[in-house]
Amino acid sequence: MSTTSLDRSSAETHWLATRKAMARLLPLMCAIYFLSFVDRTNVALAKSALAADLGISAAAYGLGAGVFFIGYALLEVPSNLMAHRVGPRVWIARIAVTWGALSTAMMFVQGEWSFYVLRVLLGVAEAGLFPALMYMVTLWFAPKDRAVAVGWIYTAPSIALIVGNPLGASLMQLGGIGGLHGWQWMFLLEGVPTIVFGIVLFFTLPNRPSDVRWLTPPEAQALEANAVVDTHGRADLSSAHWIAALKRPTTVLIALIYFLNQVAFVGLYFFTPSIVAQMHVKSPVLVGVLSSSVGIGFLIGVLTLPRIHRRMTSDCGFIGALTAGLVVSACAFIAIGNQTAQIVLLGITGFFAGGILPSYWAVAMKRLQGVQAAAGLAFINTVGLLGGFVGPYLFGLAETITGRSDSGFKVVVVASVLGLCLVPALARAIHNAERPAVATLAASKG
Repeated sequence: MSTTSLDRSSAETHWLATRKAMARLLPLMCAIYFLSFVDRTNVALAKSALAADLGISAAAYGLGAGVFFIGYALLEVPSNLMAHRVGPRVWIARIAVTWGALSTAMMFVQGEWSFYVLRVLLGVAEAGLFPALMYMVTLWFAPKDRAVAVGWIYTAPSIALIVGNPLGASLMQLGGIGGLHGWQWMFLLEGVPTIVFGIVLFFTLPNRPSDVRWLTPPEAQALEANAVVDTHGRADLSSAHWIAALKRPTTVLIALIYFLNQVAFVGLYFFTPSIVAQMHVKSPVLVGVLSSSVGIGFLIGVLTLPRIHRRMTSDCGFIGALTAGLVVSACAFIAIGNQTAQIVLLGITGFFAGGILPSYWAVAMKRLQGVQAAAGLAFINTVGLLGGFVGPYLFGLAETITGRSDSGFKVVVVASVLGLCLVPALARAIHNAERPAVATLAASKG
């Protein structure tokens, strides 16, 4: 058999194995991320009820919504290093069970301080989930397939924003049954399924391609061989010195850009129900339905933009264009007073702010492998989580000052403009990081 035929056969084996892995793994990864996002954001629907029943103000709510990310961020890197040590299966299952229990415990909130404490503990419990999922992507998928794989994973939070808001609003209509408030029923009935699914994951989620029977040995070997490919010829990517990953300019700059995105996007989706309610929408269920416009835009973005990104020659050019689109959509929301148009613009803002997320991770994964991927991806997510704290806090502060939830859109504009300013610096850092490898390749050919 000729070398060309062998290469074609190997490529076909890898393609088939990748399709199998996506079909088997991604539904499980999407399901657990969906549940985590529902449990994380359902508090947005309880905002008004918590104010009425417990006296929790808009500023206190914004602080409580955001403080979740402090506990999450503090343990992100050590949590993902533990996932590298014990394997993603055990660690992701552990995360799901503990955060499901704490999400259920939110039904026992009595006031501001218990609200803060439970939100911090919920963040601590969930720490490491998303980077553990991203770490799994580096173990199973080749660099060229990662943007699409991450895009599929991001359908989970987008669907959670679409389905979760109407679902949570419906569950809150159970208020009065069993002597519980509606928001207590919501936390209970959305937290318990997470505990159950965490147990399911312990028995069904594999760590590596070599662990499963639904792949043939050649298919498992093809996945593992392509997943650890170093696209830039750098031999040090498998180094155990994981701290080096945290010092790279590319890692730091991606983290900062992601931070600013999360300031804008997390603040937006935590306050969207309040923004819609201020449009004189009286029905809680209708508020939930209209609030899902952000999730619809998010879903369209993560399904389409990664496929466009795969065809682009410039990672940073693509990220810059999407960030500019976010700036324009946010400015348009502020400038236009028509409420129907504003609902549409909420969706468009979700399209740009959420649809760009797989591209951040695809760019980072190209430059991180092994234990460095576990540490570097967790670091990026940690910095982003700090943005998840700052965003809701600034939105809450803006509402407290102005009396209007939609004033938070000014936060979206400022954060997005700052992120756009960092994109050229990221392009230079990537160019500088790739230059030695290009020079080495040219010398070897010469």
